[in-house]
Amino acid sequence: MKQKLIRTIFGLLPMVMVCGALLPQAGCAPGIVSVLTTPTSAEMTVPPEYDITKEKGKKILTLVEQPYFLRANPNLRYFITIGINKIFEDRAKIKPEMFISYDALAELRSSTPDFSTLTPAEVGSKLGADFVLVVTINNYQLDDKNEPGFFAGRLEVQAQLFSVSPAEKLWPAMETARTVKVGFESVRSGADTASLRLAGDVARCVTRYLYNCLKNEFKSADEASEVGWGQ
Repeated sequence: MKQKLIRTIFGLLPMVMVCGALLPQAGCAPGIVSVLTTPTSAEMTVPPEYDITKEKGKKILTLVEQPYFLRANPNLRYFITIGINKIFEDRAKIKPEMFISYDALAELRSSTPDFSTLTPAEVGSKLGADFVLVVTINNYQLDDKNEPGFFAGRLEVQAQLFSVSPAEKLWPAMETARTVKVGFESVRSGADTASLRLAGDVARCVTRYLYNCLKNEFKSADEASEVGWGQ
């Protein structure tokens, strides 16, 4: 049985090779060709709303903003920044030297008294960036569950992508900003680990619109963006 199957497979190879050679001229064995060329579920991607990878050699600044009145994990902006840059590096294959460092941004913040009045393009220009991905934190909640070591968390952000020269918003095209909401009801972890999970969820849900994201990596289990969620 096994030998017969092998002979059958190898018997098809000449046909496949001929079809490959003659395909531009003739519709040879369309069923076989379609099977060979159809991407698997693991290879299918979701087209980006704006492809940040299409222009090579462009430097990217991730600018995470947080209202002064919002009480949040002191490392939350850092967690989100590193999460976004890491996803772009690993999944969008952007070289690490294309990202403006968090330390460079932190130094500019501390040395610029009027930093809050600067536009994204102005901040990007000062740091040598070509793109500025602005992520504004609107809501953050991390509460213990009245049980040691268990937390419930919520994080809501709005994201926008700007070019530095010319200074204009590139994404999203049809709305002021893209709102992302993530959260979980109960996880067993420390406070920092729970915050890191929220930051990672936000990073994934923001970046997926800006490169050819694999379809099976597009959704997040912690995402919940329906109306009224988290209230």
